[in-house]
Amino acid sequence: MAGSRIQAAERPIGDIFSDAYRFAIPGYQRPYAWTTDQAGEMLDDLVTAARCEHKLENSDPYFLGSVVLVKEEGKAEAEVVDGQQRLTTLMTLLSVLRQFLPETYVSSLNKRIYQQGDPIKGTLDQPRLTLRDKDHPFLEKQILDRDGIDRIDSVAVAALTDSQRNLVTNAQLFRRRLSALTEEECRRLVMFIDRYTYLVVVSTQDFDSAYRIFTVLNERGLSLTHSDILKSEIIGQIPVAKQDAYTAVWESEEEDLGRQDFADLFGHIRMVYSKTKLRATILREFRASVLSRVSDPQDFINHVLVPYSDAFESVRDGTFVADHGADQINDVLRALNLLDNTDWIPPAISYLSRHGGSPSAVLTFIRDLDRLAASMHIRRMDVSQRIERYGRVLAEIERGADLSRTDGPLQLDELERALTADLLDGEIYTVTRLRKYVMLRLDSTLSSGGANYDHPVITVEHVLPQHPKAGSRWLEQFSPAEHAYWVHRMANLVLLTRQKNAEASNREFEAKKTGYFTGRSGTSPFPLTSQVLHEPLWTPAVLARRQQELLTHLRVLWRL
Repeated sequence: MAGSRIQAAERPIGDIFSDAYRFAIPGYQRPYAWTTDQAGEMLDDLVTAARCEHKLENSDPYFLGSVVLVKEEGKAEAEVVDGQQRLTTLMTLLSVLRQFLPETYVSSLNKRIYQQGDPIKGTLDQPRLTLRDKDHPFLEKQILDRDGIDRIDSVAVAALTDSQRNLVTNAQLFRRRLSALTEEECRRLVMFIDRYTYLVVVSTQDFDSAYRIFTVLNERGLSLTHSDILKSEIIGQIPVAKQDAYTAVWESEEEDLGRQDFADLFGHIRMVYSKTKLRATILREFRASVLSRVSDPQDFINHVLVPYSDAFESVRDGTFVADHGADQINDVLRALNLLDNTDWIPPAISYLSRHGGSPSAVLTFIRDLDRLAASMHIRRMDVSQRIERYGRVLAEIERGADLSRTDGPLQLDELERALTADLLDGEIYTVTRLRKYVMLRLDSTLSSGGANYDHPVITVEHVLPQHPKAGSRWLEQFSPAEHAYWVHRMANLVLLTRQKNAEASNREFEAKKTGYFTGRSGTSPFPLTSQVLHEPLWTPAVLARRQQELLTHLRVLWRL
């Protein structure tokens, strides 16, 4: 509406979770999607900010971002157009904090979590945040309720939806991290969150206006990036007679990588130099950690920007060039790019920029890096844990240490190897962000080389169905206990180049092989799936044999 008013204000979390707002996540929103990566990063940042040396009342405000609401003036009801992830994660954190604080604090926290009914005002006892209909009962029972959150570590996640699983795993993460703090640190943290942690609340009275605000706030467009600002600063320091030449070099590197990846490159270079997680803005930290050490702008472009940009392009595209060994190196680089994070890139470009002329050394390093990255992914290390480990690897690269040392940060110790192998032997299908990665890596070990995964769609499907129909032969061949044990393990999974089909997934084994697991040619592009096509029967004994065979391939691949 043309006359709709837009209001924006900074609000501390104590005001956010008060009678001024009653947040509701509408049905059209996607489910809660933050994983332990985002939740862990938020908690780490809050703990770090709360640990400032001066008194709490002198703390600098900490901004968590913005929320966009459809909300009428004078009314508490607020439909959340943007900000569900932050609000839900904050509410989960406050719920867990009750376990680590005295009862006086718990009573105060409960008032942030629940609105207390008032018969005079006509209000009811109810949570201050309501999720979508499908997820809210679970939130209220397992997270907001004190008995539920006290039992959170015993919740079985296999049968949960992705959003419910995220709620549980994030709460479990918070519980582990907070248990390492003292009671005084927890008190300081909750007071810092309540008084000095802010959200920018943008509200309007109609959805169309709120959606336009959301679009503008999230539109990438072609606004200035930190690389644009650094370009102006760095080239501006070069003598005028040479500026055009260096501008051409800079823009050539940007064109090769593309605008967004070129901007990301500066984050990777910052990590190479600082070896720590980003705490301030990328501009501030880049100036402090990189430009303070390479102060000459021409040296920066010649000896930092260009070699790291070239290394990044090789790493990103799997296009390393050498007289020998390049194909093996590029196979591993393409495998690393299957990961759902890019935290491994700074060590890769640091090593390649220094040792790219020695393909045999590069191959050894890249294989070790792939092993470490895969193990941390399988063991579900969060972003802070990954960056701490890669920071130590970067320090070793910089000082020319022996990276093959068994006690070095690039190598896996005995416990890490054992835990990785144990998790691979488990129900990997239940971990959404892990299952396709593991199956693709497994498939590549079965390929004779040059496996191609450039398909529009790749999905992971079960052979033994998750929910066999009554009267099915599957129920004759597998007892309930055998079904429960095998259904989500890697031996029972295949790769398809099509969307999953609920009806087809419940077919009998022979029908699935001929009408679901193959394409028009009657074959599959995946060796993993082709193996299944050659099995005459699908029984517990076949699965036991297959599980051990597949585990052996991965143990060899990652030297477990």
